[in-house]
Amino acid sequence: MKTTGTMFVMPGKSIGRIVGVTVVFLLVPLIAMQFTDQVSWTVADFVAAAALLLGTGLIYELVVSKIGSRRYKVIFALVLLAALLFIWTSLAVGFLGD
Repeated sequence: MKTTGTMFVMPGKSIGRIVGVTVVFLLVPLIAMQFTDQVSWTVADFVAAAALLLGTGLIYELVVSKIGSRRYKVIFALVLLAALLFIWTSLAVGFLGD
């Protein structure tokens, strides 16, 4: 990540990779919906999932670019993944309540 004064600019490759991974993840339920009735996502589900995945990827790239230690990068990635899974399952199953 390059810095320009106090503003951060992410390289296009990083954002492209994040968008690409997000699209691949969202293709799984989209394709599954064509073959089974067990998967029935609405447009709102796809928008929420895209926002969650893109946001997680962008946060990861932003923070990891500032961390020097590989060990801390791995720890941060695991914590971020746990948060992503917690939010995803909470939205999908609603175990936090109504």
